[in-house]
Amino acid sequence: MPQAQLTLTVPEETWIGELSRSYPDARVRIVAALADEAAGVGLAEIAARDLPDLIGDMAAYDEVIDLELLQEYEDEALVQFETTMPLLLFAVQDSGVPLEMPFDIVDGSAEWTVTAPQDRLSELGEQLDTFGVTYTVDYVQQTIDSDQLLTDHQFDLVRTAVEEGYYDTPRTCSLTELAEELDIAKSTCSESLHRAEEKIVKQFLEDATAK
Repeated sequence: MPQAQLTLTVPEETWIGELSRSYPDARVRIVAALADEAAGVGLAEIAARDLPDLIGDMAAYDEVIDLELLQEYEDEALVQFETTMPLLLFAVQDSGVPLEMPFDIVDGSAEWTVTAPQDRLSELGEQLDTFGVTYTVDYVQQTIDSDQLLTDHQFDLVRTAVEEGYYDTPRTCSLTELAEELDIAKSTCSESLHRAEEKIVKQFLEDATAK
C-alpha cells in the first residue's frame, strides 16, 4: 500500500499558522487529536524558548476555547486544547485517510506521513486544496506487509535465521544448525529459506525502482 510523506504549509490566517510563525523556533508536536464537524481536541507537546508567552498567546485565540497545561518542565510542556478551527484535521477527516501521529508543526509547516490506497491519497490532496492548504509530496513508496509477503512459516524461518546469526558477517549459525533449531530437515530449511529470500529481494527491487 502506498505511503506518502507530505510537507504542508499551514495558512497564515489560521490561528495555529499565525502562532507557529510568531515563534519560528518553537515545535508544536501533535501527539493525539480528535475532531467532529464543529470542533477538535488535541494533545500537544510544545518546545519553545519563550514557552509561557507562547502558551499565553495560544490560549488568547478566539478559536481556542479551552486549554489545559498538563505538564511543564523547563522549555517543554504538554497541553490539551480544544479548538473550533482544527483545519488540518478537517481536511484529513473528509478524505477518509488515517493520519499517523505524532506530527510536528514548525514555523507554519507541518509534516505528515499517511498510508492509504492511491485513490484515498488523491482525495486527501483534493481536500487540502479545498481548505487552502498548500503542500508538497516529499516521497511516495510502497510499504511491505510481512503478513502478505511471507507465509507464517517463512516469516518465522527468516526471523529465527536473523536471531540465530545466519545472516551475520561472519556467519555464527550454519544451515545445519538453523535446521536443527527449527526441528526440520536441512533440505526443507534450505528450500523454504530460499523461497522467502526470493520474495523479499524481488519486493525490495520493485519498491526501489518505483521511487
